[in-house]
Amino acid sequence: MKVGIGLPNAVRGVDRAGIVDWAQRAEAAGFSSLGTIDRIAYPNYESLIALAAAAAVTERIQLVTDILISPLRSNAALLAKQAATIDHLSGGRLVLGLAPGGREDDYAASGVDFHGRGKILDEQLSAMKAIWEGQTSVGPEPGRPGGPVILIGGSSPASFRRAARLGDGWTMGGGTPDMFAEALASLHEAWKAAGRDGRPQTMVLFYFALGDDGAEVAARNLGDYYGFLGDYASMVIDSAATDAGTVRAYLEAFEQAGCDEVICFPANPDPAQVDLLAEAAL
Repeated sequence: MKVGIGLPNAVRGVDRAGIVDWAQRAEAAGFSSLGTIDRIAYPNYESLIALAAAAAVTERIQLVTDILISPLRSNAALLAKQAATIDHLSGGRLVLGLAPGGREDDYAASGVDFHGRGKILDEQLSAMKAIWEGQTSVGPEPGRPGGPVILIGGSSPASFRRAARLGDGWTMGGGTPDMFAEALASLHEAWKAAGRDGRPQTMVLFYFALGDDGAEVAARNLGDYYGFLGDYASMVIDSAATDAGTVRAYLEAFEQAGCDEVICFPANPDPAQVDLLAEAAL
């Protein structure tokens, strides 16, 4: 199983070091991927721009949106062009995790119909694939023939069907190893029903904040980001790995559940977290 690390693009207080220095440290440490989390109505760094900055200072590490709320970018041609540009510049390292999201304020800020987000995503996927395959005049050509790898996020039956019809696999945006194993069975059923060969790629994330103040930092930053969830925010905070033993236990459990790659997302923007995670996970 591969182990990736998230960029702290959605952690308050992130700055250049939390993208550029972080990306270079992550590649040197041997992590498989750099991931981003997406929002509009929050003071985070935009996901694709953050990955473009990371692409410019790295050579090998994979670049992953986990996930990008693509219906917020309702111009499919422009989104396809942006993704192809990053993929081309990075030598085919982009993986697009895409999902409709669930925050109405993000959609209000973007002027996009919240209730039509699933339909928009389906239409975007079809349009972007046609562009990446050279069926239109929109370029550049992506670095990977046919376009970036597509992973679909979400835990609904519609998400599994969308992954099977239009994606290369599926990503779970948080949850336990048991939840992942249960969802994986549903994904395989949808994959088979769609007549797909092979097996879907799979990815999952969990949060971490290591060091003496890990629990305090996780509570503050995850509480700020997920405060809109009410009582559920406490569950997100409590699930964060704040010591090396918990990191290793999570990784082992997800590997046993059959996951292909886990991305450990930070709740602390300090680049020293990269080295602490590497000691625990690699």
